[in-house]
Amino acid sequence: MPKRSTVPNRGFRVADQIQRDLSELIARELKDPRVGMVTLNAVEVTPDYAHAKVFFSVLTGDPQGTAEALNHAAGHLRNGLFKRLHIHTVPTLHFVFDRTTERAADMNALIAKAVASRSKDDDE
Repeated sequence: MPKRSTVPNRGFRVADQIQRDLSELIARELKDPRVGMVTLNAVEVTPDYAHAKVFFSVLTGDPQGTAEALNHAAGHLRNGLFKRLHIHTVPTLHFVFDRTTERAADMNALIAKAVASRSKDDDE
């Protein structure tokens, strides 16, 4: 039986660990007022672990300002990851606002409107 490669699984594990550790670091150490209630939705790490895209959403506040604050603090957060992660290369962090939650809410509103319109037609 051929030996399966474990490299892709390792990439997912590293991305998952980065997401957990960054969530904790942002909550505990980041004091920037532009960063409110942030949720880290996903982390994508390049195969060479040089870069990580961190997708986030915000409950309240300005997504653009939050992105600027997080990217400004990326070096500090990366240093925090150095102390926590046990990998040779800790990636450079790039924070990207994730519109998935926003789009899902818009889709739910459209569906609710269509259902309401349909039931109104059925009543007539």
